[in-house]
Amino acid sequence: MTDLRELRAGLRAGVRGEVDFGVTARALTTMDASNYRRVPLGVVSPRDADDVAAVLAVCREHGVPVVPRGGGTSIAGQATGTGVVLDLTRHMNRLLSLDPEARTAVVQPGLVLDRLQEAAAPHGLRFGPDPSTHSRCTLGGMIGNNSCGSHSVAWGTTADNVRELSVITPRGERLRPGPGWAGAPAGLRELVDGELARLRTGFPELPRRISGYALDALLPERGADVARSFCGSEGTLGVLTEAVVGLVRAPRARALAVLAYADESSAAEAAAGLLAHHPLTVEGMAADLVPSSVDLPRGGAWLFVETGGDTEDEARARADAIVRAADVVDCLVVTDPARQRALWRIREDASGTATRMPDGTEAWPGWEDCAVPPARLGAYLRDFRGLLAAHGLRGSPYGHFGDGCIHVRIDFDLLTGPGIARFRTFSGELADLVVAHGGSLSGEHGDGQARAELLPRMYGPETVALFERVKGLWDPDDLLNPGMLVRPEPLDANLRFAVLPRGPVDVAFGYPADGGDFSAAVRRCVGVAKCRTESVSGPAVMCPSFRATGREEHSTRGRARLLHEMLAGELVTDGWRSTEVRDALDLCLSCKGCRSDCPVGVDMATYKAEFLHHHYAGRRRPAAHHTMGRLPLWLGWVARTRSAALVNAGASVGPLARAAKRLGGIAGEREIPRLAGEPFTRWWRGRRTAVPADSGALVVLWPDTFTEHLSPSVGRAAVRVLEAAGLRVALPPTLRLAGARSPVGDARSRSALRLLTARRGRVCCGLTYISTGQLDRARAVLRRTLDLMEPVLATDAPVVVLEPSCAATLRTDAPELLHDDPRAAQLASRVRTFAETLEQYAPDWTPPALDRTVAGQTHCHQHAVLGDTADRRLRAAAGLTGDLSGGCCGLAGNFGFEQGHYEVSAACAEDRLLPAVRQAPENALILADGYSCRTQLAQLANTRGRHLAEVLAEALEENP
Repeated sequence: MTDLRELRAGLRAGVRGEVDFGVTARALTTMDASNYRRVPLGVVSPRDADDVAAVLAVCREHGVPVVPRGGGTSIAGQATGTGVVLDLTRHMNRLLSLDPEARTAVVQPGLVLDRLQEAAAPHGLRFGPDPSTHSRCTLGGMIGNNSCGSHSVAWGTTADNVRELSVITPRGERLRPGPGWAGAPAGLRELVDGELARLRTGFPELPRRISGYALDALLPERGADVARSFCGSEGTLGVLTEAVVGLVRAPRARALAVLAYADESSAAEAAAGLLAHHPLTVEGMAADLVPSSVDLPRGGAWLFVETGGDTEDEARARADAIVRAADVVDCLVVTDPARQRALWRIREDASGTATRMPDGTEAWPGWEDCAVPPARLGAYLRDFRGLLAAHGLRGSPYGHFGDGCIHVRIDFDLLTGPGIARFRTFSGELADLVVAHGGSLSGEHGDGQARAELLPRMYGPETVALFERVKGLWDPDDLLNPGMLVRPEPLDANLRFAVLPRGPVDVAFGYPADGGDFSAAVRRCVGVAKCRTESVSGPAVMCPSFRATGREEHSTRGRARLLHEMLAGELVTDGWRSTEVRDALDLCLSCKGCRSDCPVGVDMATYKAEFLHHHYAGRRRPAAHHTMGRLPLWLGWVARTRSAALVNAGASVGPLARAAKRLGGIAGEREIPRLAGEPFTRWWRGRRTAVPADSGALVVLWPDTFTEHLSPSVGRAAVRVLEAAGLRVALPPTLRLAGARSPVGDARSRSALRLLTARRGRVCCGLTYISTGQLDRARAVLRRTLDLMEPVLATDAPVVVLEPSCAATLRTDAPELLHDDPRAAQLASRVRTFAETLEQYAPDWTPPALDRTVAGQTHCHQHAVLGDTADRRLRAAAGLTGDLSGGCCGLAGNFGFEQGHYEVSAACAEDRLLPAVRQAPENALILADGYSCRTQLAQLANTRGRHLAEVLAEALEENP
């Protein structure tokens, strides 16, 4: 039995990088993107090759396995293990050199593919293979799995683009695998010379044969290329420390032809015929993976065929030639790069989208990427569909049709004994079907545990025995990634779902998309790790905390993994009281970016609120939960006592402000925002002008806490614009009458009878209570709000919410928290943003023409929950040009004000918002609809951001 103290001590003595045997580090690496789970002993982040050699020496001495790991996006289980995990992403992640003349680059294994692409692009070059996980997968992982991607029909697999490797064997030998037997371990050449006949006849010829070891690359007529043979060995032969990779010339212009077919089989049968036109991609997917709102040509399945050229006209001409040669139902040719990216995003997100069937049923990897000769793809898919039907299973195939490689996630029942037995039986029959069509069990992602057990069906026992002999030459102690490729564990062992609770977990939110099952909600994360993207463009938000810290535990996936282990109870043993989970969630901004940007819709903001609710139940809460979490309560008290001026004066006195911040859990670096002298509703009650009752459609303006007490100018501006558009504005009732309905907008009421028979209150969405996990209080606040809103719900009036975070809370959190109260869903359906209200209820109104450039950031909650289409149309109608950036401002309500969060908050602002403002033209309008965004701009950039309502109201004043 391994002595963990000695192992840990030996590693810390010999390694300069981090050695972490803690619960969090281990929990983060129990899984990759597969169905499998293994609990490691510890995680080491080596700084260089010497560290790798030291880890191997210590682990060999203790008989502990070693598993090299990159981005952790493997879907066959090969990035998990029970020994020491080597995290090669933290330090060994550099691009060492790039030679444009030789078209080569020297990379470390932890380098993310997109970083290489960014460095190569100014030279007109790129790395050919590009898996859909290109924004987070690493070169080491790509070499380990021999990854391919959508452009493999033009530029081949990773093995086709590797020139030379630097490898450390388990016994510490440093080798430089390459062509001509370079870097071969002792005995490999002799072994191959004795098996030439088997190597020439036992390996099927097809473009996507990834299964097993690529021993045929060692044939003399193929250059005896040891580096090429090493690719796809899944970390079982040696640890990669450096690689020389080839680059290809990138076309200067591209065109994307989207070819529509009646069904999947028609698209599959057409794909092989297009290869003669030398396209860059031939990707296929069917309608069951495409959102209904996506603007694709009419059809039931599509091929995404990309062409290249030196000019846009040349690329388009090639695409048009393919369209003419293809027998299609409909087609679309796109040359605009932004539109191409949007279309490609549909295809890239399929790896996550496919994890849910159209009815919401879960679907899983395991048979993710079989490959057959392209000419046989149509016939194979028909037989595959028949096999699914025979077992009562469903799946949505998609993938690299031009290479005959199909991705599919299947609705296996991996939670019960009979379901797992069916999974096993189906796997064997599907393996036989793939082999019958001359195919490979893996066409891209490797065998891992998912398929290695079935390799004898593809290669025969003699060739598999040869694989074992090769493994013995490289790794005689079976130290590296045991149980993968050779002597594999059963494909139905170590399933990650086995440790989850079978009964329901008592939770506060309803989780309607997961049948009320919190375990199912956590299972949503399948590990595709889009949240680990280091840089984002366009409107994307997820995951700002990961981009700020670069640490796995601050990614959506990392937090989901910790919640999974919390439910499992094996590694994280204290359940909802877990400090590991609490600490990982602490830097979650609750931006909700994952709700929209995660392909499977993980909603970490909700999970965080749920966790905090349980974690602090019956316990002392942090001071910030009492100060900022109950902000509506304190600000309401200030308004009632008319003490805003006194509070502002105290906040301006340095010692008083410092003491208040320290006691209130507020970051010392932050300025305390000034309170408005006149709250919005007080201004409303004192208005001398009123719009006649029959003047236009009634809209109810929601006086959220921020508009009411901190930015009443936004509310006043919204009233000005809405009334100018011909709408009749009212506020929600503030009195709940006994036995009678309050009138809509009774904020003016002074009746003594009303005061005697009513309960006074203010509507509130409960946002601050939800974000701090005070869910019981949030429920009470929301129920009171629904009581007050009953007169509004009895009308057809929309509820206009100016603060995006409050609108998102009412639209999603409220009905999920009050899932037993139908009024919550009714209110959610009424919520409209400012722009949506004008578009839907004043469609003939023309806004004033501003003819200005705008900059700033779309609110993260607006992007994730509400959508900004109406806002963009309103800006365009007002002559406001320019795009708003994505991301999160970093203040995120209470987050950026809490002690210990300032640095991450500022880093999130520096990610997208502050650069966008700095790069804006001098006279640009800075738009920021969220109070947090405006505050962050004021405090970090000394810049005033304005709500769109303020901009339009100001223009109306200047030009009535």
